[in-house]
Amino acid sequence: MKLKELIENRYSVRAYLPQAVEKEKIDYILECARLAPSACNNQPWKFYIVRSETVISKIRESYGREWFKTAPMYIVVCKDVSISWKRSASDNKDFGDVDTAITAEHICLAAAEIGLGTCWVCNFNPDLLAQALDLSAKLEPIAIFPLGYIDTDKSIAAEKKRKPLSETGEWI
Repeated sequence: MKLKELIENRYSVRAYLPQAVEKEKIDYILECARLAPSACNNQPWKFYIVRSETVISKIRESYGREWFKTAPMYIVVCKDVSISWKRSASDNKDFGDVDTAITAEHICLAAAEIGLGTCWVCNFNPDLLAQALDLSAKLEPIAIFPLGYIDTDKSIAAEKKRKPLSETGEWI
């Protein structure tokens, strides 16, 4: 499948089968994420692969939607603020959010490529999530990705509404 076709077909899944995801598939997704580019190659991300029922129940408290509870597992992407690159020449902008967003999208695309569903979740309670994962102060949770096989009876790909290229790009 070509990249554009994969991007067109990928959608935010909100219904999962209870079936466990094979370790080989998780490893493939993580390997794709690990290869993401980052500012100055600092790679300021840490992935938490959550399959423990105890931790899953705590993660579900950080984002209380019913559909979220159908996922058999989660990948949480965190930013390590101690190693993220900061633009020191002017405004000291921290590029860790950008870097983790790139690696997070690699997770979404890799999962879609191998027939798994994800949904980018960032509207969670960061304090509850940090507590659930026992994060150190240097780690900031950026996104949660429920991961699993898609329940095709309940999950429907919504029509993608995107601005036309004429509104998003400008030739100079």
